Amino acid sequence: MADDKIEVQNVNSPGRVTRVDRAKYEAMCAAIKKALPNSAPGLTQSESILAAKKYLPNDLFPGGDKAGWWFKCVQLDMEAKGTLVREKTKPLRWHLPG
Repeated sequence: MADDKIEVQNVNSPGRVTRVDRAKYEAMCAAIKKALPNSAPGLTQSESILAAKKYLPNDLFPGGDKAGWWFKCVQLDMEAKGTLVREKTKPLRWHLPG
């Protein structure tokens, strides 16, 4: 079914679109929105993944399985769409737009 997939963008590859599992995408997107702060300095990638794992449904991500890959996929898409902000720090940090 076409509804089982969602198109995602990649901020690092403008114009490139990939199709991924809709349920996992939406679950991770919701987890990121709950886990990340609304202002700088934000969280590092490791901190973000750990924070988001708390909000993931176990039926889609048993034991947090594949959470890192899905975090990166959704993070890049959210950045491309302007719904996630990447700070120019080292290490990189992300937060939701204030």
